[in-house]
Amino acid sequence: MKLIISYKVLLSVVSVFTDQLAKATVFALLAYILFSITAFSQTETLRGIVLEKKADGKTEPVIGATLRWENAKNGTSTDAKGEFSLSKSAGNHELIISSVGYKTDTMMAHSLEYLTIYLTPQSSDLKEVVVRSEATTIDRMNPIHTEIITTKALAKAACCNLSESFETNASVSVSYSDAITGSKQIQLLGLSGNYVQTNVENIPTIRGLNTTFGLNYIPGTWLSSIDVGKGAGSVVNGYESMTGAINVELMKPDVSEKLYLNVYGNSQGRGEVNLNLANKINKKWSVGLLTHVSTLQAKLDQNNDGFLDLPLYTQFNGINRWKYQSDKIMAQFGVKALYEDRTGGQVGFNPDTRGTYSGFYGFGSKTQRYEFFSKTAKLYQSKPYQGLGLILSGVYHDNASFFGFKNYTGTEKSLYANFIYQNILGNTNHQYKAGLSYLLDDYNEKYIDSTFRRTESVPGAFVEYTETIPDKLTLVLGGRVDFHNLYGTRFTPRVHLKYDLNSETHLRLSAGKGWRMPNAIAENFGMLVNSRQLLVREAIRPEEFWNFGVSLSKDFFLFNQKGTLILNAYRTDFQNQLIVDMENADFVRFYNLKGRSFSNSFQAEVNYSPIKRMDVKLAYRIFDVQNDVQTPTGELTLLPKQFVNRDRFLFNIGYAAKYDKWKYDLTWQWNGSRRIPNFSEGHVHSASSPPVFAPAFSNINAQITRGFYKWELYVGGENLNNFTQKDPIIAANDPFGRNFDASMVWGPVIGRMVYVGMRYKIK
Repeated sequence: MKLIISYKVLLSVVSVFTDQLAKATVFALLAYILFSITAFSQTETLRGIVLEKKADGKTEPVIGATLRWENAKNGTSTDAKGEFSLSKSAGNHELIISSVGYKTDTMMAHSLEYLTIYLTPQSSDLKEVVVRSEATTIDRMNPIHTEIITTKALAKAACCNLSESFETNASVSVSYSDAITGSKQIQLLGLSGNYVQTNVENIPTIRGLNTTFGLNYIPGTWLSSIDVGKGAGSVVNGYESMTGAINVELMKPDVSEKLYLNVYGNSQGRGEVNLNLANKINKKWSVGLLTHVSTLQAKLDQNNDGFLDLPLYTQFNGINRWKYQSDKIMAQFGVKALYEDRTGGQVGFNPDTRGTYSGFYGFGSKTQRYEFFSKTAKLYQSKPYQGLGLILSGVYHDNASFFGFKNYTGTEKSLYANFIYQNILGNTNHQYKAGLSYLLDDYNEKYIDSTFRRTESVPGAFVEYTETIPDKLTLVLGGRVDFHNLYGTRFTPRVHLKYDLNSETHLRLSAGKGWRMPNAIAENFGMLVNSRQLLVREAIRPEEFWNFGVSLSKDFFLFNQKGTLILNAYRTDFQNQLIVDMENADFVRFYNLKGRSFSNSFQAEVNYSPIKRMDVKLAYRIFDVQNDVQTPTGELTLLPKQFVNRDRFLFNIGYAAKYDKWKYDLTWQWNGSRRIPNFSEGHVHSASSPPVFAPAFSNINAQITRGFYKWELYVGGENLNNFTQKDPIIAANDPFGRNFDASMVWGPVIGRMVYVGMRYKIK
């Protein structure tokens, strides 16, 4: 099968889709929902979960298990959490459950009571029986296009922190924001991670001042899974999801290994130790401790420009969490603490001489961050569809940094609360969630001689209705109202629809609005390592957008082997956006959008297993991201977004020997060209200025893992083709001169890196 897509045709389709959907979707679906509440109120749905009970009493979800009625053709399969939803008529009672590697089971289901089903693994005296979960899967039941990255995918690379957890993911890109600070940024749908709502267990985490280094503050060994949702997210989680939502699930104290130790070191001088402990105290109480220590103290200057390729740093990070569960109450609570000290700049810079002119350019950043969190849920055993939950969190974040002789200090105090009630209307085909939320952010920032202070108090209310026509359609219609103390009342509507063309083909549509208040300095730290003058030309207003999307997922069989094809296209239109203008060589200008700003994205992905124990992923995506930039004379010029590559191709192949004794993984990424600001000396942007593009480049990563009974050894490498951006620091020989600029990074700033590590587990 050949898939040929014309770039111009694609943009035309996306544009037409956007224009029509923007005008018609909400009103059409509102009319539809009023009709369908009556038309389908008699349809019944059976829901439940399929689990495997281990020898130690712990349970794991069985992914991809098949469920069907004895006297009917319709069936379904479990999602990445082991859950299922299956239509049930009056004559359906005998349910057959099967999965590869498990004994087929049959049970009687006379009512709609939520089912918990346990499958028994097959005996394996003579042959190998290894039940494998998919590395990356699409959440089949979720109307929002959501990719679930499992621990299998995370183990394909060293995955030392969240920023390094997307190496084999086609949707999310990660890159260094500059050549000095070591901060990283992600991109989704062609826009930066500022527009992605990143939560940890549904608690907003990487936002505010934490956007600078927040991706580095979540160790990979703490991760249980990562959900990557594209497009506008659920209104239950807030108003800030603009191009997508990432939710990180951490290791739980009641189901994690008693001990998990990870030791890692690489050729660049970085070393780290991660120790996770979990203890189930009794049937109701469990406690967990997640710890992390890492450091890099080797001064590395591979390109001989006099600057450290990576900053020196030391980080201490930990979480102590508790969990209580009974038949009526589930509660989780805990505390987090982090301290990090990093130093970069010229090789000869000594932080002890900071404050005196030594002739060396230096960078330093010290961060302290403390959090508390709690999640409490009221359970109804006889009514599993009903629930009452309260999420609370508080954050204190403090950062002190310097860039040469320019100082920055920032303090954030945040409080978050989300109260959620869910129930049904008549039967489980009609569900709703409603609740109240509150967000308090107190920011106090100072850069050189400018002070930026604001306190945001945002109470809000939301409601979300879900209608399900089993094995056919799921519709989610949501809206929220938030009352901002500085920017008034704001309404956020969102619609998601999943239509099952058949049991293997699923179509999803989405439309929604979102908004957020940007933090100009913290979100653009990489723009400060230069000699440019920072200009905030006007009072910054909230960013606002509309996002529209369509996706299609199709399961197929080729040569009796299963595969999945995924196609999706999204468009984001900004009503207002904070423009970071670096088009004039002497300034970084911040101002509100004048004119247009939009992002079009398309992605095609194929996952296939050509032979037993081998997984192959092929993905291609294309971006068209543009915004108007204002010239000094007031003219507007529509330019491609800076530092966003137009094309990306990803190839990943993994193979596991019998019993997972050996595992091999290889990833190749090709990144297309991207526009960069014209950094010529004294350049002033005009309407006739020709755009400047950085070249395309490739990256190759690989890893080999040897598994033993309780532990495994892994060795790998990143950027094995040793490609680096030539002269990532402009005028490195004159760091205090007019032309110095370390923010023009578009490619790898450091060459080939090899690493070795060990994982040890006691289940």
